[in-house]
Amino acid sequence: MTTDPELSYSLVIPAYNEEFRISPLLLGIDRFEGELIVVCDGTDRTADVVESIAIRRADLRIRCLRFDHRLGKGGGVLAGLAAAQAPFVGYFDADGSTTIGEMLRLFTILSSTDCAIGSRWAPGSKLMVRQGLMRRMESRGFNLIIRILFGLTFHDTQCGAKVFRKTAVDSVLPSMISRGFEFDVELLWRLRSAGFTITEVPIEWQNKGDSRVRKRDMINMLAGLFTIRFHKGRP
Repeated sequence: MTTDPELSYSLVIPAYNEEFRISPLLLGIDRFEGELIVVCDGTDRTADVVESIAIRRADLRIRCLRFDHRLGKGGGVLAGLAAAQAPFVGYFDADGSTTIGEMLRLFTILSSTDCAIGSRWAPGSKLMVRQGLMRRMESRGFNLIIRILFGLTFHDTQCGAKVFRKTAVDSVLPSMISRGFEFDVELLWRLRSAGFTITEVPIEWQNKGDSRVRKRDMINMLAGLFTIRFHKGRP
């Protein structure tokens, strides 16, 4: 898709059954010089809530993408990135664990890199509310597997706060095969393999709980990682 010169940024918000959390997130944004693309692929009233807020908040450019079937976390992000019209794009979680201010800070870093990814574990990060011990242990183990399989040395590939130059994202989207929670790993791997620069940035993060990643999702993520790594379409 061609970019819109009137837009500064496009931010994608995957919102699967988020009718109770999407409202405070969108209403809490004072100002944003770009478009907010909310991808709704659930079974609740999230899309209705988003469209209602879009009418009330005429000062914000809010687009709601409705789907009548589950896309998966990665599939939702992919749909939003493909629809984005600004030269700089990104995505963040609907739970409000990070702020629009932090996302804008990440966008400023794109002046010297192709991709800027928020990190909860890099030195300098600020965790206002930490994850539970078990979740932290799972995260560390997952990160070790990623390092072994993909050679990605980032402290945190799964943080839901990432921004990119649109040209970089567009060059790898056709190759993406993941639609699950392992999507972040594949995207970073393909971007790095294509020669794009990626900068990991310490971020201020407040874990909001109610994680959508369940035990079954963790198993599917691991299976997905092996599929990605050894798929015939690998870089």
